[in-house]
Amino acid sequence: MSRVRGVSLEAAPDWAIEAKGLVKIFGKHRAVDGVDLTVRRGTVFGFLGPNGAGKTTTIRLLATLLKPDGGSARIFGHDLSKEGDEIRSRISLTGQYASIDEDLTGMENLVMMGRLMGYGRAAAKARAAELLKAFGLQEAAKRQVKNYSGGMRRRIDIAASIVVTPELLFLDEPTAGLDPRSRNQVWDIIRALVGSGTTVLLTTQYLEEADQLADRIAVINQGKIIAEGTSSELKASVGTGTLSLQLVNAEDRPRAVNILEDKLSAAVRLMLDSTSLTAQINDSFLVADALSELARNKIAVSDFSFGRPSLDEVFLTLTGHEAAQEAQSEEGVS
Repeated sequence: MSRVRGVSLEAAPDWAIEAKGLVKIFGKHRAVDGVDLTVRRGTVFGFLGPNGAGKTTTIRLLATLLKPDGGSARIFGHDLSKEGDEIRSRISLTGQYASIDEDLTGMENLVMMGRLMGYGRAAAKARAAELLKAFGLQEAAKRQVKNYSGGMRRRIDIAASIVVTPELLFLDEPTAGLDPRSRNQVWDIIRALVGSGTTVLLTTQYLEEADQLADRIAVINQGKIIAEGTSSELKASVGTGTLSLQLVNAEDRPRAVNILEDKLSAAVRLMLDSTSLTAQINDSFLVADALSELARNKIAVSDFSFGRPSLDEVFLTLTGHEAAQEAQSEEGVS
């Protein structure tokens, strides 16, 4: 895929985003509750949390779409509360749902966006053609967007967001509902954007997506940042390894839990499958002893594995939610 046009970073500050104590309240619900956030220029920052955790509201605050009820933030050194126009000239936002006109063709959408952003007619057409080629949509340029697949719609939506390449791009769950092939195509687009100089703040519930793309990750739950670090740092924070077991008989699981918690000195988590359980542990030498004790108690194990914790397990340990589990709406209305 061709690179999209880059941006000038001369004299730009090291931090794209500096937020301190951000608060947003809807009625009695504190959707964002004292968020501190720093995002280094030219990186992908992953923002993880269950639905309703505060991800989208935080983005809307930083993108000047909402006014904070407390705290402060600077975007490329510009004060969020005083320099909104300057900030808006440097950023772009792609929300969870496509914002393009489905009755227009891909080319017409991008040309229209270019004209709205100040391009002359010829320049708008040239920029549209450049983006359609870069995003692999040139063959669909003259088709109405309502006839695009889900992955194509997502790509044209991102293309519309970067007609004028932003210094900072907010991507709110950009691959939600996409098939693996389309998701990989969007990932390639994001990598190309960052390679050309754009900073990306990415919210997602796909843990693999954060693992693949993000330089740093923050986990938000109930409006608060509860952990931050690289993917490796977050995985190390919940233990050096994960033991996963599948029992032959579901009725043995209560006894297996008691034995494992005693031998491993770690909490055991029950999985949805009535024969499966996992535990995060810090001492791999305890695993053999625990398995032997299960055998001595005639608890048959059909399968087991021991490996490094996944980001999914980090997410569940920190938030108490599966990655795609529903929670309270951030604004109480959707």
